[in-house]
Amino acid sequence: MRHTLPHAPQFYVTAPQPCPYLHGRAERKLFTALQGDNAAELNNALSRQGFRRSQNVLYRPSCESCVACMSARIRVADFPALKTQRRITTRNAALRRLATSAWATEDQFELFRRYLDSRHADGGMADMDIFEFAAMIEETPVKTRVIEYRCSDDAMPALAQGDDHLAGVCLTDVLDDGLSLVYSFYDPLLRPASMGTYIILDHIEIARAAGLPYVYLGYWVPGSRKMDYKARFSALEIYKGGVWQDIGNPEDHSNEAHPLSVDPIVEQVARIALPQFDR
Repeated sequence: MRHTLPHAPQFYVTAPQPCPYLHGRAERKLFTALQGDNAAELNNALSRQGFRRSQNVLYRPSCESCVACMSARIRVADFPALKTQRRITTRNAALRRLATSAWATEDQFELFRRYLDSRHADGGMADMDIFEFAAMIEETPVKTRVIEYRCSDDAMPALAQGDDHLAGVCLTDVLDDGLSLVYSFYDPLLRPASMGTYIILDHIEIARAAGLPYVYLGYWVPGSRKMDYKARFSALEIYKGGVWQDIGNPEDHSNEAHPLSVDPIVEQVARIALPQFDR
């Protein structure tokens, strides 16, 4: 179904599919194309309204009976690392960060496959081949970087993969008000080192150095064990009820799956604030 605003991008909704976060529920997305000269401006505007990018598409959950998925971001200036998070940073201090253009490599794909086979063997990406992986990395109309994390065997003997081992990767969009972590993956052998958390902590430092106020983490879903880790970051905001607000007590958001809380698609689209494009 298509939904259109005058002189604005066209919005569509997907057919319902099984929800990957809450068992027994259906997922539906509201989305629009991201292309042309105004792509960066549209990505900035909609990211501030809970949308996420996947290749040349911007989407936001718009389920028929649930509003549990809430976009989450960290306020960089207000973020103090917890003691456990400081230990994670120390544990991964031997990693070297390398920022590259959005270009896929065989090295990245091999790491991606090991990560999926270990962590998400039954997920929606399980059958992704190297061409689909390249599209995920390279098909971007906005400012995107691939942040690689590398190390040597001497620094992390558990890996035993060579002197310049690719340990982790994060596909990152550079917004006008922050960094958006599109997708990250890492060597399964580094799971005990909390590599996933370290990537977020390092992006906070990247944003701080660049003077960017936010790090966007994607969606937080109360009641989903897959998403619990995001609520452990201090200075975390969620996009709820059309505004960004401090997450507060995560348990206070556990009732966001009530079917009467969902507004019609037409009303949702009408409330989207769009940049003023040239006509």
